[in-house]
Amino acid sequence: MVKNNLKYLFSLQILLEMITAETPVKFDRRKHKDDTLLTLYKNILTPRMIEEKMLLLLRQGKIAKWFSGIGQEAISVGVASALNNDEFILPMHRNLGVFTTRGIPMNRLFSQFQGKPSGFTQGRDRSFHFGSQEYHVVGMISHLGPQLGVADGIALGNKLRNDKKVTVVFSGDGGASEGDFHESINTAAVWDLPVIFVIENNGYGLSTPSNEQFKCKSFADKAIGYGIEGVSVDGNNVLKVYETICNLAESIRENPRPVLLECVTFRMRGHEEASGTKYVPKELFDIWGRKDPVNTFEKFLIDEGVLTEEIIEKLRAEIKHNIEDGLEKTYAETLPPPNTEKELAEMYMPCTIADTSNNDGAKTEKRFIDAISDGLRLAMRKHSNLVLMGQDIADYGGVFKITDGFVEEFGKGRVRNTPLCESAILGAGFGLSINKHKAMVEMQFADFVSEGMTQIINNLAKSHYRWGQNADVVVRMPTGAGVAAGPFHSQSNEAWFFKTPGLKIAYPAFPSDAKGLLLASFEDPNPVMFFEHKGLYRSIHEDVLDEYYTIPFGKARLLKEGTSVSIITYGLGVHWALELLDKHPEISADLVDLRTLSPLDTETVFASVKKTGRAFILHEDTLTGGIGGELSALVTEHCFEYLDAPVMREGSLDTPVPMNADLEINFLPKERFKEKLMKLINY
Repeated sequence: MVKNNLKYLFSLQILLEMITAETPVKFDRRKHKDDTLLTLYKNILTPRMIEEKMLLLLRQGKIAKWFSGIGQEAISVGVASALNNDEFILPMHRNLGVFTTRGIPMNRLFSQFQGKPSGFTQGRDRSFHFGSQEYHVVGMISHLGPQLGVADGIALGNKLRNDKKVTVVFSGDGGASEGDFHESINTAAVWDLPVIFVIENNGYGLSTPSNEQFKCKSFADKAIGYGIEGVSVDGNNVLKVYETICNLAESIRENPRPVLLECVTFRMRGHEEASGTKYVPKELFDIWGRKDPVNTFEKFLIDEGVLTEEIIEKLRAEIKHNIEDGLEKTYAETLPPPNTEKELAEMYMPCTIADTSNNDGAKTEKRFIDAISDGLRLAMRKHSNLVLMGQDIADYGGVFKITDGFVEEFGKGRVRNTPLCESAILGAGFGLSINKHKAMVEMQFADFVSEGMTQIINNLAKSHYRWGQNADVVVRMPTGAGVAAGPFHSQSNEAWFFKTPGLKIAYPAFPSDAKGLLLASFEDPNPVMFFEHKGLYRSIHEDVLDEYYTIPFGKARLLKEGTSVSIITYGLGVHWALELLDKHPEISADLVDLRTLSPLDTETVFASVKKTGRAFILHEDTLTGGIGGELSALVTEHCFEYLDAPVMREGSLDTPVPMNADLEINFLPKERFKEKLMKLINY
């Protein structure tokens, strides 16, 4: 088998070297019936005629922007025509043919382009930045590369269900330079995922030519480096693209694995219309113009006797009518006035989670780390579609041993070691959610989440607001200092996510809260950033309910009640405050444990501050830019008339976390907290 694959790859590389601008487009109808050929022709003619209309509307000022795929239609149409309608395609901004071949109504497409309500994003995103479960299409974000990881997740869902489906994802030769390209293909290769990575090699990434994007002669060369098959075809030959995808898809459905497919083509217009094409040698347009995918296929079908001028005229009239009818419906559609309440309400997928933490069930003393492990195990038992992913979490049980023994109970399909590919794995989590799974991604340390920020900030957080797709993903992150782990294993980085709408954030301080909030995270269909302080893992314990229970987000916990000051904190800060108050019983304080940072329980905070007249905000994160600043502003804005003193706050020094124990103690706010609190009380 290996020998045959190598022979196959070698022959493909030879083929690739033959595909150039001068290579003529050669069609071979083989055993294709006339109906198949006519359908392909209609499918490739449709996006061309839409584009011609869009360019006219652009010149008339009726649309603001357009990314043209003229000259590349054969790839989109060939791919979409070859797949089953229930197989996901992840296109890019030059893949209009994917959407039209999938049968998306033209009025909805045009409404999407113009920001009308019947589009797929209600005016919240433009052009092809949308997805649809109905049509099994997941559009790109502008960062290009991240959608490759999303395809991995969709394909993983298919593989776990053994439903014999293939996923296709598009990238350009420019986008293939991004790190997500490597991470996603590497992950797909390691996991044998049924996904086809289609690279539209059109010679340019915006204005940067291919020779300034990559050094290798072909993308088939790159495939060899990942141990997968690499295929190259003439991207201007719709019949060749169609046949290749048909054959690959049929094989992959039975033998799941990734394949890298390069489609050699040319971009006949600018990156977008305003950018122009001055940087492209004119002779290339002349050469590639002779290989126009619509014109060459049309001539071939005429020569074959499949197509006549009468049929062409009839098809053009039909498509033109559909375009004009779609535009008329879009023009008639009015833009609704902005609705602030609606915008805010649709940032998150609605969910209601009950507080069942007060049940009278059996309890067992558990450390913080045991409560997390117990919660994960119960979630896996309840949700058979939940998949855990993370570095070393399988047989090894994770660096903190939280998933120790999970493989034996749930199998390696659902408890998955991942390559060091944080972005691709977070994208895979989103893909699993799209494909009706739940996902948990464990960051070995919270610090490492920076490798996947694009996926979190721009995919997970925005998907529901943009096109109604939930991201049922929990990102678990061991966080915090105090363990002499230095600058790269000790950061408190919750503020990175606090300002991002669409994310929920949990930061428990006790084992019982950790278990209940974690189980609530898996009930919640929205993305959750779940922070677990490493310093609490084995240092605290309490009686925790053995059964499955949930604690809703956005409900702070009033741990102590007093009259002189409100201490508002979370995580390890809660224990610093408890220690101080135990040592100084003369301090009469409300102690508010926020438990979750988004949503934030301002009701409990404001009620406490209005009672005591003083507010002190404590957190482990650095002081500048920390959550304390926002809390201070909120308290000042809503409780000003009740305050007897300025709002005060304390956090860590505005430096990286030092490794040396004495330096780390100085970095953390614990010692400064007491002095500053007394200053506030005595103000």
